[in-house]
Amino acid sequence: MVKKEFKAESRRLLQMMVNSIYSQKEIFLRELISNASDAIDKMYYKALTNDSVTFDKDNFYIKLTANKDDRTLTIEDTGIGMTKEELEKNLGTIAESGSFAFKKENEMKDGHDIIGQFGVGFYSAFMVADSVTVLTKAFGEETAFVWESDGVDGYTIEEAEKSHTGTTITIKLKENADEENYDQFLEEYELKSIVKKYSDFIRYPIKMDVTVHKPIEGSDENETEEVSEEQTINSMVPIWRKNKSELTDDDYNNFYQEKRYGFDKPLTHIHINVDGTIRYNAILFIPETMPFDYYSKEFEKGLELYSSGVMIMEKCSELLPDYFSFVKGMVDSEDLSLNISREILQQDRQLKTIAKNIKSKIKSQLKTLMKNDREKYETFYNAFGRQLKYGVYSDFGANKDDLQDLLMFYSSTKKGLVSLSDYVDRMPDDQKFIYYATGDSYGRIEKLPQTEMVADKGYEILYFTEDVDEFAIKMLREYDEKEFKNVSSGDLGLDTDEETKDAEDNTPAEHKELFDEMKTVLENKVSDVRISKRLKSHPVCLTTEGEVTIEMEKVLQAMPDNQNVQAEKILEINANHDIFKALEHALTNDKEKLKLYTNVLYNQARLIEGLPVEDPVEFTNDICKVMV
Repeated sequence: MVKKEFKAESRRLLQMMVNSIYSQKEIFLRELISNASDAIDKMYYKALTNDSVTFDKDNFYIKLTANKDDRTLTIEDTGIGMTKEELEKNLGTIAESGSFAFKKENEMKDGHDIIGQFGVGFYSAFMVADSVTVLTKAFGEETAFVWESDGVDGYTIEEAEKSHTGTTITIKLKENADEENYDQFLEEYELKSIVKKYSDFIRYPIKMDVTVHKPIEGSDENETEEVSEEQTINSMVPIWRKNKSELTDDDYNNFYQEKRYGFDKPLTHIHINVDGTIRYNAILFIPETMPFDYYSKEFEKGLELYSSGVMIMEKCSELLPDYFSFVKGMVDSEDLSLNISREILQQDRQLKTIAKNIKSKIKSQLKTLMKNDREKYETFYNAFGRQLKYGVYSDFGANKDDLQDLLMFYSSTKKGLVSLSDYVDRMPDDQKFIYYATGDSYGRIEKLPQTEMVADKGYEILYFTEDVDEFAIKMLREYDEKEFKNVSSGDLGLDTDEETKDAEDNTPAEHKELFDEMKTVLENKVSDVRISKRLKSHPVCLTTEGEVTIEMEKVLQAMPDNQNVQAEKILEINANHDIFKALEHALTNDKEKLKLYTNVLYNQARLIEGLPVEDPVEFTNDICKVMV
């Protein structure tokens, strides 16, 4: 028997493929099962095009057999088989694909698309094998042939005996190494897990002898014994190819649990069937709760990606934008361009088109949920609203139009979450801005002195309690042509006698000396001291001018690369409060007391804003001096 050598380029490709193309060794079983499915597909196609050929689906299957004593794993199919010439062509030259050639010649358009379009999948077996034997008998042929190889040294082909059409591949597994456990591919549980993971939806039965416990006949003690019985270990019909009308919520929930997308129940699902220029099916889930590692570096976004029912990627991140990274589910398409290992997608138009459509479907489903089931949407938003806000802020606001209608914030009037659309719909005719206030909690914001004037006007205020809120709103800038306005901003835009844009009105001539003295005391701490036009009952507050607010300052200074970004702060004093009279009296009679009062008021204003007191010891001493 003469051993034939692989072509030089094929030998180099085999070495490279075994060592680097496939990311996980278990992939070999997926590839061989896919090839077996291809072989049965070809028989099915012959039956469609040749009246003399019958196709009884019960006679076509794939069978796995593990022999621990011999350290062999066998993958048998009852497909079309191969002639000697096909063995020579398909297995003698790596990257020669019989499936691809068959598809090209016959232009299959009946939905039974051939999975394998590259010829290297078979050779993935050498990642785990010392040697591989292929026994095959082609349909309509009398003679069978056996192909054998131990890898790069070459292969042999000779005649053999085989009773029926089909192919049997026998893998002689390598011995275990220090970091490699090849015994796992002989274990019943491991084989079933690999099939479930990658090949569960192959359209033909994948059979295996499985150990089960059965009662011993005639036993009075309900004794059981271990017996081996043949079982089909794949589901065959994927849920996403069924008609939506056939499926219930329980079916979708069960699929969610079976795929281990989460330990919770999904809030809602999206079932997509597209049969156009690009064909694909998808089932997407909006989870109820956030994964424990969602905001950690260990979390991986992405959807499971299938090609004709065979899983090729566990996490295809390209299918989801970051702001929808919480979505779970899968996509199955026959039209994707894959590389030779079927594990890496080419960055092509089809993938981008699918991703764009998925993004649109998710947005539409969330808007529908908000409209029709607000309670469910609020459950979702409490878990993942922060991610939507990050989406608005990221990429310089490029995604704000996609996300603005999905945002919700706590409302001062509704005492609960409201959308921006809800807010604008309730705005009085004379209200020009969407007002918001920032703070650590709803209760704390409600007590802010800066909210008094806006609240007295009867205007609704949105409460921002998350660090990303104001950054997102700054990027959004406006909603429905209404600008956002922080209640702590220098100009509230209220057309009232109490509030004006003229800065000179904030410093009447008779009070200029007082405010100049206070500014001297607070040198480099505030940019100005003014009479407040927004305070009603409170004595003092801090406001800001410019793009950076106090809440943004706190967030930026908490970052690892703190660049000491400061908001431009203004100390506002309520001229109608008794404290103002005390300040005027101190200006005339006791400049040291004026300094004391100024420092106390400034630190009180910082505490109200949730800012740290710069010198706690000095502040407590000042309080004691005031009390004496």
